[in-house]
Amino acid sequence: MIIFAIGQLGWSMLSGIINTWLVTFYLPAQVDIDGGATQYIVPGLVIFGFLTVLGLITGLSRIFDAITDPLIANMSDRFNNKWGRRNPFMQWAAIPLSIVTVLLFCAPVEAISSTNIIWISIFIVLFYTFMTMYCTPYNALISEYGKTQDDRMFISTAISLTFFFGTLLAYTPFVFSGMLRQFGYAWSYRICFIVLAVVACVCMLLPTFLIREKEYVDTKPSNANVFKSLAATFKNREFRVFVGSDIMYWIGLTLFQTGLPFFVKVSMALDESYTMIFMGAMTVLSACFYPFVAGMVRKFGKKKLTICGFIGLALAYLITAMIRFVPLPGIVYGAAICIIAAFPMALLGIIPQSIVADVAEADGVETGENREGMFFAARTFAMKWGQSIAMLVFTSLAIIGTTQNANANEITASPKGLTIVAFAAVAFCVIGAVILGLYNEKKIMKTIDKSGSTPNELPETHKHFEVPLAPNAPDMPGNSEAPADDAE
Repeated sequence: MIIFAIGQLGWSMLSGIINTWLVTFYLPAQVDIDGGATQYIVPGLVIFGFLTVLGLITGLSRIFDAITDPLIANMSDRFNNKWGRRNPFMQWAAIPLSIVTVLLFCAPVEAISSTNIIWISIFIVLFYTFMTMYCTPYNALISEYGKTQDDRMFISTAISLTFFFGTLLAYTPFVFSGMLRQFGYAWSYRICFIVLAVVACVCMLLPTFLIREKEYVDTKPSNANVFKSLAATFKNREFRVFVGSDIMYWIGLTLFQTGLPFFVKVSMALDESYTMIFMGAMTVLSACFYPFVAGMVRKFGKKKLTICGFIGLALAYLITAMIRFVPLPGIVYGAAICIIAAFPMALLGIIPQSIVADVAEADGVETGENREGMFFAARTFAMKWGQSIAMLVFTSLAIIGTTQNANANEITASPKGLTIVAFAAVAFCVIGAVILGLYNEKKIMKTIDKSGSTPNELPETHKHFEVPLAPNAPDMPGNSEAPADDAE
């Protein structure tokens, strides 16, 4: 399970590079231009008055990406190979994904040019295609490798931690690019991206070669085509409830994350460097809660804790909205938001993946078809639509009460608009909690219990991994059975 989590360390590094550096590299601020940065594409909000050219390219590519999710998921669910259903896809995707990540930052014309727009458009689509080709089968293995509730929580926690560290590594060019300026401004970053991409590629390939999928997973490939499989996935009532709640979560979270630099600069009146400080502190503090989540799930259940996560985030966003009405130092608000949001972020960073795995297994028990890939692809589809909706909502609300400068790469946010954004984030989190209240967790767990699995029981394909008793050890009562407490 630890080796499996290393795969997420790899792809999260590449995802972090795109999320952190694509806009910074291709829409440089004036201070970066003065320092030698090249403008490769037309700057400014030239699309409908609120979108950059890069924003349009990225938005369209994410729509394409959302469409490919169910296609690749269905291909993986139907795939039949001696190496397994998932590992081959991950192996085929890892190297191209790493190469494409670097090439995305290698626009051929060292000036503003339509050729660069075409280059970026092609490689951003390829990036998301190969990312989906790796991540969709990878996520499907969460439920296939996680045969027990404890295993699933361990995997979910482990991949959340590796995602955290992978994202942090994507920030390292902030430190090392300055040491490489003798190679030119652009290449000082490209060299960093190349090193990170090589490390990420190795991390992504490790679990595919070190873990023999067939030794842990013995499932029958699905025979349904993509449309029937997707329809059957959304036919599951509990999954529809979860997805509806999940979309609300991603809208609220993305509104806050997108708005954080603006909350810091405009609402709190602090230097923008505090954005990194607050985000880093929030993430590190959240990671400190990770080891305790699994124990809390055993005691309280996943549904209740996820609802608590929604409420906790809503409270953090409400405090953000209060900045305009209650005069306190910005640093006080920043610290309060970090402390209050950390625990809910830990809950919502771990538990939802495990819920999808539960629903996928329960559906397999009821239908006899193993469509784990499609369930996780449908969840990813909901996440991407939630993020896209949030970006449109943010750009529409944040500029209320101000005049937008069409020549600027960034939007001009107002205190009034940002307050409305914060209240909107609160509303989406509350709606998400209400929707999740309709999720029937007891039904899902009873269905899983019908499969005959107990928390400490290994499936037949794992029996040869059990540790035998010492040759002279006496037989222990109940050695072949799970303890009563664990079985319950």
